[in-house]
Amino acid sequence: MATRRQLGWEIAIVLLLSLGQSAVYAVVSLVAKLTAGRPLSQQTATLNPSQSVRPYLDLTYQLLGILFALVPVLLALYLLTRDRLEPGRTLGIDFRKPGSDLGWGTSLAAGIGIPGLLLVYAAAKLGLNAQIIPAALNPVWWAIPVLILSAIQNAVLEEVIVVGYLVTRLKNLGWQLWWIVGASAVLRGSYHLYQGFGAFVGNAVMGVIFSLFFLKKGRVMPLIVAHSILDIAAFVGYTLLPPSWLNWL
Repeated sequence: MATRRQLGWEIAIVLLLSLGQSAVYAVVSLVAKLTAGRPLSQQTATLNPSQSVRPYLDLTYQLLGILFALVPVLLALYLLTRDRLEPGRTLGIDFRKPGSDLGWGTSLAAGIGIPGLLLVYAAAKLGLNAQIIPAALNPVWWAIPVLILSAIQNAVLEEVIVVGYLVTRLKNLGWQLWWIVGASAVLRGSYHLYQGFGAFVGNAVMGVIFSLFFLKKGRVMPLIVAHSILDIAAFVGYTLLPPSWLNWL
């Protein structure tokens, strides 16, 4: 096992290569919106934008983005394996309990998704969020499959790094339970700040629930399932539903 100093540097490097970096950019993006001279609610936060007007070049960019976004996950799993913390056992990233993982994941998605929609609506009405555009791909045949892959990529990246890896490493450092949960939740909320303050609060609450679930159950797979369901519903639903149904965003 690495020393405390080595673990501290390791955590910093993994986060700065992944979602810690995203958090820094999200803070800068929020500051830019707040100083843009118009209300936050009149600005937009766009997810999954097209990268090119040329369809197959755009597809190439989308797939490369999904692929390289998962590299920090491989790094985190490698570092745990190096210290004899086998990820399948330590993080519960395996397919030993498919029924249980699917059941818990679906329940978590429902329990978080429905209140989450209400929070998005309230934040929009209070002017605490930018207008969220969950998907902005050009209308091409591969848009829905790519959005589904993007949702799964987000789920794997966030749940492995922010819950499985970070919680495990902070436990290795001897942190107390609520400091661990708080650190994971604040990190999750912070890289959503580009959407506004409501997104920070909603995702931080989700982070508390997910961290406590992992600490109790020792499995990341249900969290990946839940997160995938939430993001697929948001990305694909925004793409397929009539615009008149989405004005409240």
